[in-house]
Amino acid sequence: MSAAVTVFTRQYFHGTRANLAPGDLIRLGYRSNFTAGSALSWVYCTGTLDAAIWGAELAGGEGAGRIYVVEPTGPLEDDPNVTDKKFAGNPTQSFRSRDPLRVVAEVVRWQGHPPEQVQQMKDALTRLHAQGAEIID
Repeated sequence: MSAAVTVFTRQYFHGTRANLAPGDLIRLGYRSNFTAGSALSWVYCTGTLDAAIWGAELAGGEGAGRIYVVEPTGPLEDDPNVTDKKFAGNPTQSFRSRDPLRVVAEVVRWQGHPPEQVQQMKDALTRLHAQGAEIID
């Protein structure tokens, strides 16, 4: 197989409940979608639509879950919350950065997980929180 140049660009996604528009920046300093703790020192994105759907479904706050196509404005690294704590390697293609993510577009047609599966995940997160587990670094 050759290492030919391709016209395709890798896509990154961000799932949330925030109402954003193309050109907006997802920056450091806001609280996590998943905890009520202090402001985050990282921004997060994923290379898979499924992980972004989970982000949109599990995000706290009001409003509908939303998924955005984003582009990093700086370097990305593997998200250790997933890669080191849950899965070997990075099968969810979860990443973090200290630099903003620029919103390129909103994914408007996506299918969420079954409600009972979402509730099971929310229950599991509630149990972890009750045990004092830090879900987000």
